[in-house]
Amino acid sequence: MSVLATVALYSLVVVVGSLLGALVVLWNERPTQLVRFLAFAAGVMLGAAFFHMLPEAYEGGGWWAFALVPGGFVFLLVLERYLVAHAGEDVPGDHMSGTGSGHGAEAGQVLGLTAFLGLSTHTLFDGIALGSAVEEGVGLMALLAIVAHKVPSALSLASILKTEGRSKGSILLLAVLYGLMVPAGALLFFAFDAVMAFESMAPKALAFSAGTFLYIAVSDLLPHVHRHGKDQPGRNVLALFVGLALMFMLARIMGHPAH
Repeated sequence: MSVLATVALYSLVVVVGSLLGALVVLWNERPTQLVRFLAFAAGVMLGAAFFHMLPEAYEGGGWWAFALVPGGFVFLLVLERYLVAHAGEDVPGDHMSGTGSGHGAEAGQVLGLTAFLGLSTHTLFDGIALGSAVEEGVGLMALLAIVAHKVPSALSLASILKTEGRSKGSILLLAVLYGLMVPAGALLFFAFDAVMAFESMAPKALAFSAGTFLYIAVSDLLPHVHRHGKDQPGRNVLALFVGLALMFMLARIMGHPAH
């Protein structure tokens, strides 16, 4: 099988995995369970940042790449708090039950967009790693690592999008687009394989993306879980630690797909 055909097949597996992660959230209609999904999502995003993205960024780019982490954090802070007035006051939203204001829904959609962009940026570089791994003959291991990360991440993204009141069709569409970042990244790798400047940008982009993950988890998801999950705080804390533990185990067992 040719390299491009292998990448296409592996990309299809990733897209299907992303859809399955989103469907888990869409099939569940209980609001309390959605809060638990968001606690799990916060754990996944914190774990991805601390156990996967930051070590890779530092290893590949040194101190200067690592220093871009607060840049991603501040970028979303400015976007939510200043470019969209009071966006953080109702995000990811008290409108989960349909009682939120139109302004709250608009603010929530800012979070959904930024979460999609942040997760997709990370996935784009996973696609670059997949293209490199397939070319070097270790694509299957890269595929296993990427799918293991992308399914819980897709669940996280769907949880955020569902909380802000998006339709099922919109959530599934964004889940597919999220999964398609893998073949897009692989194509970028093949197109810029010989351009060293492009390769040097990967650690910096990972560090910036890690900053966005930290902001979404700490400033948006966890405050929402605290407000709406007071009836079963122990289970929500457990869901948070399950997300963290999952990403820790994946980082320890599988490492980064580029390795």
